[in-house]
Amino acid sequence: MYGGLQGLNKSETAEKHGEEQVKIWRRAYDIPPPALQTSDPRWPGNEAKYAHLHTACIPVTECLKDTVERVLPCWFDQIVPDIKSCKRVVIAAHGNSLRALVKFLDGIPDKDIVELNIP
Repeated sequence: MYGGLQGLNKSETAEKHGEEQVKIWRRAYDIPPPALQTSDPRWPGNEAKYAHLHTACIPVTECLKDTVERVLPCWFDQIVPDIKSCKRVVIAAHGNSLRALVKFLDGIPDKDIVELNIP
């Protein structure tokens, strides 16, 4: 969830805010992009699939640290038990979710995660 960057053109955003700032917002461990307002049409809470959730449960922005907190319970509760049961597991996920998992599994320090790119 790229917050206020959600759906924006990366090149135009870099022209406006600078490439380094956009890289920090998109790749840093604990620096989230600017938040979306809940009145913004891009806010996920406007989608019918989230109608059953309280608005406080729907993020307005997210950094990689938040993604790690979301991904690791799935890793430990679902994926690890399957691996221990000798099941083959395929993980198909958004790039940032994969970055979170790779950060955890490879023990990548917070300061170095900016350079990890999942194509």
